[in-house]
Amino acid sequence: MDEVFTGSFTQQLPLPEAAIEEAVEVMRSGRLHRYNLQPGEAGATGALEQAFAAQMGAKYCLAVASGGQAMILSLRAAGVQPGDRVLSNAFTLAPVPGAIAAVGAKPIFVETSSDLTIDLQDLARKAGQARFLLLSHMRGHICDMDQLMAICAKAGITVIEDCAHTMGAQWRGRWSGRDGLAGCYSTQTYKHMNSGEGGLILSDDAEFMARAILMSGSYMLYDRHPAGPGPDVYDGITGQMPNMSCRMDHLRAAILLPQLARLDADCAAWTERYRGVEAGLRGAPGISLITRPEAERFVGSSIQFLLKDWCADQIRQYLSACLARGVELKWFGAPQPQAFTSAYSHWLYADPPILPQTDRVLAGLVDMRLPLSFDLKDCAMIARILKQEAGRITDAAQR
Repeated sequence: MDEVFTGSFTQQLPLPEAAIEEAVEVMRSGRLHRYNLQPGEAGATGALEQAFAAQMGAKYCLAVASGGQAMILSLRAAGVQPGDRVLSNAFTLAPVPGAIAAVGAKPIFVETSSDLTIDLQDLARKAGQARFLLLSHMRGHICDMDQLMAICAKAGITVIEDCAHTMGAQWRGRWSGRDGLAGCYSTQTYKHMNSGEGGLILSDDAEFMARAILMSGSYMLYDRHPAGPGPDVYDGITGQMPNMSCRMDHLRAAILLPQLARLDADCAAWTERYRGVEAGLRGAPGISLITRPEAERFVGSSIQFLLKDWCADQIRQYLSACLARGVELKWFGAPQPQAFTSAYSHWLYADPPILPQTDRVLAGLVDMRLPLSFDLKDCAMIARILKQEAGRITDAAQR
């Protein structure tokens, strides 16, 4: 009898007790608003910003309401104007082009390579079309950042990094998000720290961060941002930035602080699970794994593989067979968006062109979450199920 996995792909681990205690303390105080502080007090939000900046080696940090809001603020603070063009990955999730559209700009999609990163040759070809790049490290895959930054420096392109899937990851020993003008992170439930919704922005640029802080809703209380630049940086710009009231509240920051302390251990645990599934899938018929470069220290909170040369009906049969055995997969080649999964061709507001290389990649791209609620035995069982069902599909095709 076929084994069936009974775990959940959408349920995370409970919050650590320390996070619950910190949250209760904030609730008992009644002081949830980001500026409801005593003189000289940083509060949970300021403390989180200071701690995250220190851990990632950044000068400045701003905590905001969501990862999407982090990208919107960063684009505006970087100088993106309505009507501007902004380069971005074709393989990403909807909040990335959504952030570009939210500031009145137009996404210019760059092709996707077979390793699921931005295609650097296509980026070089399109470099003259825009002054900004919103780079998405989609599903935790980091491109050659040295080569990317060289292309962008030569073309005068400002880089903002979407690190929703790479908090805690590195390229050649550098934290993801620390190469461009700013790094944007998410603390949505399915990311590497969980506050339901939330985001963080890192930067070493004082003027950029001052503009972002003002837009986050400082009400001229920018002196209550302990991880922000000094007060002199705000001279002359306070009236130029619209108040968007989106800095993170103390409750969510209190939940995140204890999680930050265990981020490295959690990232290692995710990658251990990734490697377990990867090892179980090696040699699986019809399944092509993604090669991870040695320079990348990734966080394996999800795993992707390619069903190359499979027709759409075969892929649908495979997803259905795996789901019947408890394994939930997502397919980026589906004709219609499903839940959190969509493709560049679905974002009609961006007037996307046809990108043949990306279409070939997405046509066979399968994606699976790896929550820390799974243990290594779970991962081994999941890999066995994936491998067995792939064998059945390929055997049937050969008959």
